[in-house]
Amino acid sequence: MRTVFKTSYDADINYFRHGVQATWYMLLLLLAVVLPFLMGTFAIGEMTNMLIWAIAGMGLMVLVGQTGQASLGHAAFLAVGCYANVLLQEKLGFPFLISFPLAGIIAGLAGVLVALPTTRLHGIYLAIATLAVSILADDIIVLAEPLTNGVIGLFAPTIDIFGFKFDRYANPDGFYWLVLAVTVLVVLVYRNMLRSPLGRAFAAVRDSEVSAQAMGVNVARTKATSFGISTAITGLAGALMGHYAGIFNNETFNVIISIQLLLMIVIGGLGSIHGAFFGAIVVALMPQAIAISRDWIGGLFGGGTVAIPGLESAIFGTILILFILFEPMGIYGRWIKIRTYFELFPFYRKDMFRRQKSYLKTERMR
Repeated sequence: MRTVFKTSYDADINYFRHGVQATWYMLLLLLAVVLPFLMGTFAIGEMTNMLIWAIAGMGLMVLVGQTGQASLGHAAFLAVGCYANVLLQEKLGFPFLISFPLAGIIAGLAGVLVALPTTRLHGIYLAIATLAVSILADDIIVLAEPLTNGVIGLFAPTIDIFGFKFDRYANPDGFYWLVLAVTVLVVLVYRNMLRSPLGRAFAAVRDSEVSAQAMGVNVARTKATSFGISTAITGLAGALMGHYAGIFNNETFNVIISIQLLLMIVIGGLGSIHGAFFGAIVVALMPQAIAISRDWIGGLFGGGTVAIPGLESAIFGTILILFILFEPMGIYGRWIKIRTYFELFPFYRKDMFRRQKSYLKTERMR
């Protein structure tokens, strides 16, 4: 087992714990870059979808995992980012390089507006308030028909960056690399934020608002900032989701998407960037895995495709219940246990990860 002795503050805020870890992440990034040369068009489309979900997951993780605020309304901010990005391009003629970050900023400002009256709410009350935002967004999209085209929806234009076209169908590899670049950028911003005083303030508010306030942290402002950063990242994911879908309307960003996002980060592992990616793998690839299994079972018994309404939701709910019961730390928690087992073999003991009473949420989320 590698033990890292930190002898300076700089060592404590490094991107990676040690050189071996940095090498593994560089190899993972290299594999992600060359993936279009190794996989077919369909698989690359699924990987692109997974990366977009991971960006949205990181957006929600800032709010739920880092600051401890619940939200069931992030589909509304996906919609804000998506509509803002396309409308800025179609109505005002902005290029994608300007409309895309502006879409994130607009979603972030919308998040701050929602946060201002809700920063005093906690737990289930905050979740209900954000759920209402998601439902209202659905109605607003329909009512603003002259702008949003109502239930008919809008078409997302092909992305043009300095003459290079990025389209999911015409150029799936290029679109994948574009989404991968945005994902890496968001990860770097997220990681830097966690190392900054703002990230420490998020953790302090999450663990104990009273203690954070006693240490000079402005709780209301920190919560509003967290909401703004969270919704800004979610807005970027929404913009990419619009280009991935090609056409979208109010039903593209319904309440179910908000619930899926929340379940995704719980299954992946709350409070970690890894958790957003693990959860995205489950959410993005599970429908295809179910469809393939359904066809395989149908072919095995000679009865064609087996169609069971609500099967995906039932499996998703079952996975969530199993994780809450047996692995509250999510897939990332299970990965840490497996890695520790091999690092300490044969001295690994199950009791090493036995949950003990802790007074800080930070300790409970490790």
